[in-house]
Amino acid sequence: MVKPTERKVGYGVAIGYGVTDLFGGGAFAVIGTWLLFFYTTYCGLSVLEAGSIFAIARVIDAILSPIMGYVTDNFADTWLGRRFGRRRFFLLLSAPLMFLYALVWVTDMSYWYYLGTYLSIELLSAMVLVPWETLAAEMTNRFSERTRLSGVRMMCSSLGGFLAVSVPGVIMQFTGKDNSFTYTLTGSIFALIFCIAVFTTWACTWEAKDVREEYEFAPVNDRKPGLLNHLKYLILDLFSSFKIRAFRQHIIIYICSFTAMDVFGSVFTYFVIYGLHRDAGAVSGLLSIAAFVSIPGTFGFMMLMNKLNLTPSSALRLAYSCIFAVLAFLFVVYLNDIAVNTFVFSGVFILLGLARAGLYYIPWNIYSFIPDVDEMVTRQRREGIFAGVMVLTRKSTVALAVMLIGIVLQESGFVKGGGAQPISALHAIIGLMIFATAALLAISFWMTYKFKLTQQSHKTLIKEIARRKLGGAAEDCDEETRVVIKELTGRAYNEVWDATPDKSKNGAALVPGS
Repeated sequence: MVKPTERKVGYGVAIGYGVTDLFGGGAFAVIGTWLLFFYTTYCGLSVLEAGSIFAIARVIDAILSPIMGYVTDNFADTWLGRRFGRRRFFLLLSAPLMFLYALVWVTDMSYWYYLGTYLSIELLSAMVLVPWETLAAEMTNRFSERTRLSGVRMMCSSLGGFLAVSVPGVIMQFTGKDNSFTYTLTGSIFALIFCIAVFTTWACTWEAKDVREEYEFAPVNDRKPGLLNHLKYLILDLFSSFKIRAFRQHIIIYICSFTAMDVFGSVFTYFVIYGLHRDAGAVSGLLSIAAFVSIPGTFGFMMLMNKLNLTPSSALRLAYSCIFAVLAFLFVVYLNDIAVNTFVFSGVFILLGLARAGLYYIPWNIYSFIPDVDEMVTRQRREGIFAGVMVLTRKSTVALAVMLIGIVLQESGFVKGGGAQPISALHAIIGLMIFATAALLAISFWMTYKFKLTQQSHKTLIKEIARRKLGGAAEDCDEETRVVIKELTGRAYNEVWDATPDKSKNGAALVPGS
């Protein structure tokens, strides 16, 4: 039962919630843009050694993120969870640990130092991002308020991305363009920003238990205790998330489009320095433009979807088309060795920033409604496990992309720290930045035609869930709703809701509360 004093999500609360994406967007934007360059230029690592750090971190994170999702879903059973919240406790714990981020950007250390510091950031990000991702669904059931939370958080993510590429450029004006201290100081500044942001989110947010007498579905705690049993339940929950059609389609769109931007961002520095023969300051300037306009760009895509009722799939195709145009422009400039003035380049990267805003915002906005689709099938609220999968895939694709880039560059004859590169290395850079990016976006473009989750279909879904919670019979469901349910879940109507085993058959099931 919802209390009469249930809290509302205004823009102030949305900002308090969203600022943690300064860490989610900023930390990995800095890593994706600068860390490989930093490792190979100032730390004495080969591109293969640097790439192996990201690969090892991914193996560990492949286990860590889903575990965190499972833990946060069940942390309310502990004293700490009841006292501090099953999600927000981890935000409070992680805020002071953000200063570990500064240790990543120290020069003249061993390979094992860089591996250890990067692994510590991966652990920290799982502790923060997995429980934080669940809060939008915990704080409100209203479509407009969830959209507001998603929109503001993506603006904060865009701001984090803008700071990631612009702060080093500003610092370069004082430290010089070839000074490793630029990156060390950058890491320290961001560590302080991340600490303040995560603590702010802890102070401004709440969980479902804070506004409800009890959860809409109370878990039947019949699962057997023991480490091996929890591992079994974790694996079952993890794989069961992929049985939801909308989530499978969403993951493909999400992975391919975000990885495309990871590849673009990681290789772009090399493209500008070695392909266009400009300095690192030009890299920072161009990416700063794209990152800055992503902030109003996110708001623009919010208006396209909310005011003009543009579907998420249509909005994504618009964003992809603009990025295709930017890639074609850069390829033509390189191929014909065209001297492009700063004004034209700025205009191109304004377009890139606007399009990239849609590419980032829309999948994360869609994500907050996926647990509702899952509820129609399982009658459970499993925000944590979906958040674990989302964070896992995001961080995995970042590191996998950087590792593969390192391998390709190494095999192409890339010379670390060199002032010029062989033609084979330049061809590899162009192939990665233009053609690999375009291929990944093309997969996402194709998948948008199959994706059916829209504001209207979500409204139909929520109405049906509410009807069934009130005891409505399956045979009373109209044909239009049945079609929507099958499009979203991938299952016929008689295979959802009532088909979920009750507590007598499966201790993992959830039963209606009061």
